[in-house]
Amino acid sequence: MKSNIAVSARPQPNEYAPYYGQYVYLVPDGDILVTLERQSPETVSLLAPHQAEGDFRYAPAKWSVKESLGHVIDAERVFSYRALRIARNDKTPLAGFEQDDYVKYGPFGQCSLAALVEEFTSVRKATVLMFRALDEAAWARRGVASDNEVTVRALAYIIAGHELHHRRIFQQKYFPTSVS
Repeated sequence: MKSNIAVSARPQPNEYAPYYGQYVYLVPDGDILVTLERQSPETVSLLAPHQAEGDFRYAPAKWSVKESLGHVIDAERVFSYRALRIARNDKTPLAGFEQDDYVKYGPFGQCSLAALVEEFTSVRKATVLMFRALDEAAWARRGVASDNEVTVRALAYIIAGHELHHRRIFQQKYFPTSVS
């Protein structure tokens, strides 16, 4: 039987690199699976009215709305992959990824915002299903990613916090007059 301890306990600072604390901090207390499930509709609701603004950049050197969402999708895939490898007790150190190159070489500008929103929803559903299938031991496993030790539990919080971080940027920089 699966324990709720792993999904309701916030990761400790020794479970992730200090840089990721900014994301973990944003996640509300409670069941991380519930948080991950609730985020998708909230992000979709924020972006849905702005389909025509997918190429908007709030400053010249900043990513467009579509590039930003593409980055969230790519990062979630990378963090989920790390969580899967670590959950399965794979001890192989995992490489980092260069987010700017992922955006530069991603096809986000050629996609509609609606297609990217659909992709985000699908990726998030797959993420939640993967985490939901883990037992307590898997949640606590540690591995190395980007030269730093991390737990599966911390990766779930990093995914949630990273999405919240970018949703706040959408709200504050891209669509400041939107109510959400």
